[in-house]
Amino acid sequence: MCGIIGYVGHRKPLPILLDGLRRLEYRGYDSAGVAVGGDSGGLQIRRASGKLHQLEEAVRLNPVEGWYGVGHTRWATHGRPTEENAHPHQDSKGEIVVVHNGIVENYLALKHELEAQGHVFKTETDTEVIPHLIEQHMEGSFEEAVRAAVARMQGVFAFAAITSRDAGKIVVCRNGPPAVIGLGEGEYYVASDVPAILAHTRDVVFLQDGDMAVLTLDGVQVTSFEGQPVKRQMSHILWDPIMAEKGGYKHFMLKEIYEQPRAVRDTMLGRLGQESGRVFLDEMQISAKEFSEFERVRIVACGTSWHAAHVGKFMIERLARMSAGVDYGSEFRYRDPILGPETLTVLISQSGETADTLAAQREAKRKGSRTLAISNVMGSMLSREASGTLLTHAGPEIGVASTKTFTSQMTALLLLAMYLGQARGTLSREQSVELCQEMMAIPGKLEQVLSEEAQYGELVEALHKANDFLYLGRGIHYPIALEGALKMKEISYIHAEGYPAGEMKHGPNALIDESLPTVVIATMDAGDEGSVLRFEKTLSNIQEVKARGGKVAAIVSEASEEVDRMADHVVRIPRASELLLPILEVVPLQLMAYHIAVRRGCDVDQPRNLAKSVTVE
Repeated sequence: MCGIIGYVGHRKPLPILLDGLRRLEYRGYDSAGVAVGGDSGGLQIRRASGKLHQLEEAVRLNPVEGWYGVGHTRWATHGRPTEENAHPHQDSKGEIVVVHNGIVENYLALKHELEAQGHVFKTETDTEVIPHLIEQHMEGSFEEAVRAAVARMQGVFAFAAITSRDAGKIVVCRNGPPAVIGLGEGEYYVASDVPAILAHTRDVVFLQDGDMAVLTLDGVQVTSFEGQPVKRQMSHILWDPIMAEKGGYKHFMLKEIYEQPRAVRDTMLGRLGQESGRVFLDEMQISAKEFSEFERVRIVACGTSWHAAHVGKFMIERLARMSAGVDYGSEFRYRDPILGPETLTVLISQSGETADTLAAQREAKRKGSRTLAISNVMGSMLSREASGTLLTHAGPEIGVASTKTFTSQMTALLLLAMYLGQARGTLSREQSVELCQEMMAIPGKLEQVLSEEAQYGELVEALHKANDFLYLGRGIHYPIALEGALKMKEISYIHAEGYPAGEMKHGPNALIDESLPTVVIATMDAGDEGSVLRFEKTLSNIQEVKARGGKVAAIVSEASEEVDRMADHVVRIPRASELLLPILEVVPLQLMAYHIAVRRGCDVDQPRNLAKSVTVE
């Protein structure tokens, strides 16, 4: 989850490293550091605890010069977030430095072994064993020493190493967490994620597990850990560098909330036949016939993506009439799941590098299941190992709390549900055309929801002092209640819980009083009998809350005198079909969490103890 950046070229590296770290802060912001080398010999290291501006001040007061270097922004795993524990870490002689993302599981055994040989350790981190281990093997070339060190390491890791003994060389290793190599004109980059180098190049190579890359002014060479040359395809990233900037918004999260109409539109682009209603998926190794023969779907994800998976479960069961189940990526392989060729396993991950989701994918493949990835990053490990990928085209998402990737994932899942329904003959042409037309209208309806942001002022003023929130939803809308609660927890630090509305009598009613705001998703598709019944039942839940003195904020899509009369606050969204309402419903919940967090003085883009991409277990 830490951020790594590296550069070798003819420009001054420090501005490039600091800019890259700024763009990687969503991966960790406990501490940061840089190491720069040049012709004068020796490596100049600057580190600071806290956020990046502390490091920027350190290098302002004590500048560094050179033409190659590495940088790091940390999310602490081993050792407290102090300057001492900040990366880069050095060997005993100060000739080798390493920046690292991941966990060296056998670091204690390695540390004790190295200490017995005279190595002196100065930090609490597992990372420090890496430069010492490289030092122990520095008899030949630098890359051979790194190769020997890697052979001793257990765990998941990605790291970049430089040494003053071989100036202008960066050695990069990947075994789990992501590492991407950027290709420029006579200059080369390494980063944990594409946004860090997007301002400099869009031509990248995604390293795979077991890859070692050596970057010099002469180019990039990629081999296996064992030293065998390997070829990795270059990818051209289509994201505009401006997409990774705030663009005048106060926070990345707010900007990304407002980018949702475009993100949803781009995810549908080229995949829907407006006249035929047909869905066209990207090129896959799974044929249409095979899609029609799957008996069930298993969806695996973590965090916000897990909530999208639950929405997808309803979509698939309704449109394709096949059984669908949802699993946490972190739990999937520990229960020995029942899978085989008759099951399609769908893996959802914004980054395509989530460690638990990748492990689940490998477990599914081991059991004979075909896998399909839903990811926002072309060339990610998840997509490379899947039989097919549905890219969400949301663009870079910098805010730690996911917003536009969530609505894009739900859009991709609806496309998949329609495709399965069409392949299996459970979705008629007339139904497809109607649903297609409704989907094409969603970006405009999202823009309508966003144009009414001013309505949240009174609601936020009334609720921002609450210590707890309860979110209620029924059916396909229950996952939206879960997502609304998660957003409130993530960025405002308020305890919030999402609950199925029908389960109120089985416990949550005991919590209701005048100090507990209850957010109720009370939308309705008047043309859907099941939706109308759900709405009527939800009205009863609102009555239960009000009868116990609770405050209610309701999300509605149809005019209802009952809701207007009972609820303390009402937020209106446009009408839509039952399967599309979740895409609209979540936006008011995102805005409410955002504005309450701002009102409480919270760091919206970088909430405490969290990082964007969970690339270690």
